[in-house]
Amino acid sequence: MLSAAASVLLSVATAEAVLGVLGNSIIALVSCLDWARNKKISKIGFLLTGLATCRICLIWIISFDAYIKVLFPSMYKSKSLLENITYMWLTVNYLSVWFAASLSIFYFLKIANFSNRVFLWLKRRTGKVFYFLVGCLLISWLISFSLIVENMESNRMKPRNRTWEIHLEGGKAIINYVSVNFGVLSLFMMTLFTCFLLIISLWRHSRRMQSHGSGFQDLNTEAHVKAMKVLISFIFLYIFHFIGILIEIICMFIPDSKLLFIFGFTMASMYPCCHSFILILTSNQLKQSSLRVLKGLKCCEKGKSLRTM
Repeated sequence: MLSAAASVLLSVATAEAVLGVLGNSIIALVSCLDWARNKKISKIGFLLTGLATCRICLIWIISFDAYIKVLFPSMYKSKSLLENITYMWLTVNYLSVWFAASLSIFYFLKIANFSNRVFLWLKRRTGKVFYFLVGCLLISWLISFSLIVENMESNRMKPRNRTWEIHLEGGKAIINYVSVNFGVLSLFMMTLFTCFLLIISLWRHSRRMQSHGSGFQDLNTEAHVKAMKVLISFIFLYIFHFIGILIEIICMFIPDSKLLFIFGFTMASMYPCCHSFILILTSNQLKQSSLRVLKGLKCCEKGKSLRTM
């Protein structure tokens, strides 16, 4: 039986997961409708669709994993289930962070103002930037996947019988988690660097506006601020997600740690849930399209209720 605190935390995490699926489904639906309407999709539209789809899959994977560990821990006696969930989580997590990092880079190239030759060259050749990012994803994912397969094979060969061995494996699990996510951390560092450059671009643009005696906030400043809100919120939320998954891994080696494990699950669920709504609220196009989609769904529900009457 779960304690009252654990039940409350599990309810909060479940609500986060449901809202996350809803928010990301709206983003994916809006992007697909725009794609069907215009008969073509922009790079940013493709990245938004991929990001929303990956986050929906990520929510299902971490929620499924958490509910099994909390309610049906005996199912994890089957190592094949743990391995399959780990492989799926690794792939979806890599894709999710790659889409987010790529989106931040394309926002940066679209919004920032620099006279640097390298920046201007990249701005004119976004296609090459996209292929470079795809190459980074494939190389880092292959390295991480081979590492995690190697770790799974070594763990399969070594049974854990003693308490000191369990603590040793716990320490190794934390090191393995960081090493396996090295590629993810590299993509995350790209987002940090992009955010830093956007701050510099905004500072320079603000100084330029002040020198020309313009006191109002122009469209370029507004675009800078919105992009920075998206990037900074992603940075903090993904740090919470990373720490939450790390807490879940540590709890595998601590007996009677369901409350701490559910706390980690709650932290991990914040990223795919909250950031989707931040994306919607900071984009006028997504906001308006989301309202139209919700109105359409309400009309469909009213039509169904009238038919049943």
